[in-house]
Amino acid sequence: MSLSVAPATLLVSNGHAEDLIGAALARELRRRWPARPLLALPLVGAGGAYAGLADIAGPLLALPSGGFPFGNLDNLRADLRAGLVQTSLRQWLAAHAHGHEVGRVVVVGDTYALAVGTLAARQVRGAAARPRLPLVHVQPLVSVLYGEGMTPLTHLRELNALGANVFMPWELALGRRAWRVYTRDAASARHLARRGVNAAYRGSFAMDVLPAPEGDLSPLRSGLPVLALLPGQRGDAQTSLPVMLGGARALPQMQALVAWPRSFAEVPELPGWSLEACGEGAVLASRDETRVWLLRGRFSAILHAAASSGGVALGTAGTANEQAAGLGVPVVGFPTAGPQYVPGFAARQGRLLGAALTLTRPEAPDIAQAVRGLLGGRRREAAVRDGQRRIGQAGALAQIACEMQDEFQANGQ
Repeated sequence: MSLSVAPATLLVSNGHAEDLIGAALARELRRRWPARPLLALPLVGAGGAYAGLADIAGPLLALPSGGFPFGNLDNLRADLRAGLVQTSLRQWLAAHAHGHEVGRVVVVGDTYALAVGTLAARQVRGAAARPRLPLVHVQPLVSVLYGEGMTPLTHLRELNALGANVFMPWELALGRRAWRVYTRDAASARHLARRGVNAAYRGSFAMDVLPAPEGDLSPLRSGLPVLALLPGQRGDAQTSLPVMLGGARALPQMQALVAWPRSFAEVPELPGWSLEACGEGAVLASRDETRVWLLRGRFSAILHAAASSGGVALGTAGTANEQAAGLGVPVVGFPTAGPQYVPGFAARQGRLLGAALTLTRPEAPDIAQAVRGLLGGRRREAAVRDGQRRIGQAGALAQIACEMQDEFQANGQ
């Protein structure tokens, strides 16, 4: 007598934030379907977010650009040397192979990830003929808000990011084949629905993956409003952190806290600053009268401290900036040399976040002036309102998992 094994769910994701969202959804699915195995196919990076949740289903691809090969030619050249083409082809082959084994496919990411997921969910013909697998697309990247105020000339200037600014015809075609496409905002869901896609908005993916505060930071704050420095996960931090610290020096009325996501060994050179290790997860940076704490594993605590103290964030990050805005923390950003927060990316995020993001030059006086303008008054009120409205509330992934369970069980899947 053989025991039937529940078919696995394959999660395809392509990026750091996408992996976090995929892993959070995996936890929700595991809670509801504990007997169903989970496979993950992360297309960029090491897929560490899936550890303990899903088996890795294909080769991993570490990219120098962090997943932004088309940000500039240097990014593309570096990624090509790192095996972008060869490893990507092997990932496509892995998706094709696993399509024979799994019962459903969930994609978290952009059109490229959706194409890989569509391959895995294809129609299987011949002796093993069976219907196309149910395909769910969680789209945390593209939003119609990115296109707000864009002119044809603006689109030409950002031609390398056209697919990030608008839903392209090929994404619409693939989306129509999905059981459902979940969008990052209600306006995008309405846009897709008018074009024949079964689209829905259930809440903010970014806020779903923001953990609870990791501890009490009040002993570090001295009663001052918090200036949250968010240099981000990418290589931008190497050039943006020194600029942010310059801005902090010009804002003595605030306590700067750095959400440092990497090893402290990767902190860039900071001329004029002295660094003192204060335990395993903290480094104190000092220069003249300015004291700035660099903290690891305290990202959410820093954001919540900024929100509760009437503070502001300095950010050269993607999801982290959005999470700050979603908490009602105004964000000041400035373009970097890359790989992520280049001028085009910063401009796109500005269209997405509206008044919640103020863009300025990467100079300490400009940064300090922008921050001071957001410490109170109507500009802050507008920033808080736009951030919370455009990012939305948490709860999307739990609802998506519930809807998947109800729909697929009703159809015997």
